[in-house]
Amino acid sequence: MLRPALAAALLLLTGCSSLAGTNDAGYVPGDGQVAEYEVGDREGPIELSGETVDGGTYDLADQRGKVVVVNVWWSGCGPCIKEMPMLTEADAETGDDVAFVGINIRDNSAADAQVFEDRLGVDYPSLYAPDGQALLAFPGRTSPKATPSTLVLDAEGRVASVISGEIPSKTTLLTLVESAQESVRGSAS
Repeated sequence: MLRPALAAALLLLTGCSSLAGTNDAGYVPGDGQVAEYEVGDREGPIELSGETVDGGTYDLADQRGKVVVVNVWWSGCGPCIKEMPMLTEADAETGDDVAFVGINIRDNSAADAQVFEDRLGVDYPSLYAPDGQALLAFPGRTSPKATPSTLVLDAEGRVASVISGEIPSKTTLLTLVESAQESVRGSAS
């Protein structure tokens, strides 16, 4: 459930728009809406692993104990291109306390995705999953339905919040990360 104060602040940052269908770019854009889930409303930990765009492997379970930001993207998506520098800044600002991972869902090859990441200075890993299988790890209401989508997982690997579409601001993202960190600390007391 979205907390009223955060909901009001995020509404001011996101503005209003409606979800459009597949456009000429060939993907469903989101509207920047943010959903945040209370600790008791979160489903079990996300199980996600696979090959990265640089040929390595990644397993989300290795990040348990940290908040993780998961960004669904592809290099031909305008909003993805626009938000990627902000994501890399947020990654640098949060340091080792927060992990970032991308899921590339559409590039023709992992090499194309890697060129995009190299050009934009992305230092965190991205899974290469053009078959969409990686998105099946996210159940029901937390399933990414737009490109881009960004999910914040709590330290137990559960979805704490979802942004459908371009991230409204770095402040929005960092607020959701902080909220995910606090929610698990608060429930442990």
